Amino acid sequence: MASRWAEALEASGFDAVVVAAGRPRFYQFDDLAPFFRPNPHFTLWFPEKHCEGAVLLFTPGSAPALYFHSPADYWHQPAQAPDWAAERFELRSFEETEDLEIAVAKALRAHRRVACIGEDPPESWAVEANPAPLIHRLHYQRACKTGFEIACLEQATENGVKGHIAAREAYRANGSEFDILRAFLAGSGQTEADLPYPCIIGRNEHAAVLHYQHYDRTPPADDHGFLIDAGASHLGYGSDISRTWPGGDAAAFAELIAALDEQQRALIETIRPGLNYLDLHLAMHRRIAELLNRFELVRCSGDAAYELGLSRTFMPHGLGHLLGVQTHDVGGWQTTPEGGETPPPDAHATLRLTRTIGVGMVFTIEPGLYFIPMLLSRLRQEAGAREVNWPQVETMTPWGGVRIEDNVLVMEGGARNLTREAFAALDST
Repeated sequence: MASRWAEALEASGFDAVVVAAGRPRFYQFDDLAPFFRPNPHFTLWFPEKHCEGAVLLFTPGSAPALYFHSPADYWHQPAQAPDWAAERFELRSFEETEDLEIAVAKALRAHRRVACIGEDPPESWAVEANPAPLIHRLHYQRACKTGFEIACLEQATENGVKGHIAAREAYRANGSEFDILRAFLAGSGQTEADLPYPCIIGRNEHAAVLHYQHYDRTPPADDHGFLIDAGASHLGYGSDISRTWPGGDAAAFAELIAALDEQQRALIETIRPGLNYLDLHLAMHRRIAELLNRFELVRCSGDAAYELGLSRTFMPHGLGHLLGVQTHDVGGWQTTPEGGETPPPDAHATLRLTRTIGVGMVFTIEPGLYFIPMLLSRLRQEAGAREVNWPQVETMTPWGGVRIEDNVLVMEGGARNLTREAFAALDST
């Protein structure tokens, strides 16, 4: 990490950088705050979540200095720097924020030009806040993970898979969405504060809401199926996993899930360094179009369905995104360290990743096939509507939809599927 940051600092003209962990912000007109989530740039150096008010100073060629805030507080358990921090940093702890800021300001006097990554640095620091040239380089670097980061993502994936297995069993016992949420948290060993993102848990038609945010307390009368999109964390790094399970009386839905699962696995087999992620996304749309034909959702061929853009109604999101200390990790459109970008084409505007695939990248592959009433209604007004088998679509609409999502690590000869590896090791069914 020090080597990467030293390179970015030199290229952008800085001789040091201050990284602030940040502080909780109260809800509007309230004295309560959401769960604290550190500045992700700080997490790269200090992968612990209890670090409110801490500051890191990095100067190339020197050990990073960690100014840790451990206030005297009887309302909450004060944060304490872990034992390992003294081995990796020049560590100083402070009870008072003012003393910490004064100490940082004093240290900065020895530097010519200092960048600050974080919110609202004190004027006394005389730093340049969040300079774009440095941020661009740091974001570009983050796509390819270090060995430590890969190990964290492997553990986060394992934690998430444990939760998925528990959630599936809760569903099979006819648990409500709320019951399934509780099972996932228990199985993954997390509280809601630990989650890398809020769990998406939808039975039946709720699976058609891509980021469905509610948890019904009672199970539905009819059991068509169940979709869960949920991940777990480890040392600041998160997994992002989706599975869809058919209801007991939904044999045709089970066939659709199995078919999408097969296509997702086949696509992952094609991943190689040097391939552009946008090409993967478009290849998946061709596979989705073939499924529309196979399941008689359209009357035309798969090729014709793709050319008409019909697959975009049934899979309106991107194929995936970079994964790291942020669930949707940064730099997905960047083509150069200087900040040059390649946005996706207008027809696929929601795609978060357009970069050329490189060794060490970790990203998701998450195709879906959904029956979303709002999008289907729009499709009825388009020229391609005549090729849609609307009675068949209406029969399948109560299913909601399917999403299968795995976390993939790019290697020299192809890709490792971290999610499938974890399921194979942990799932006895």
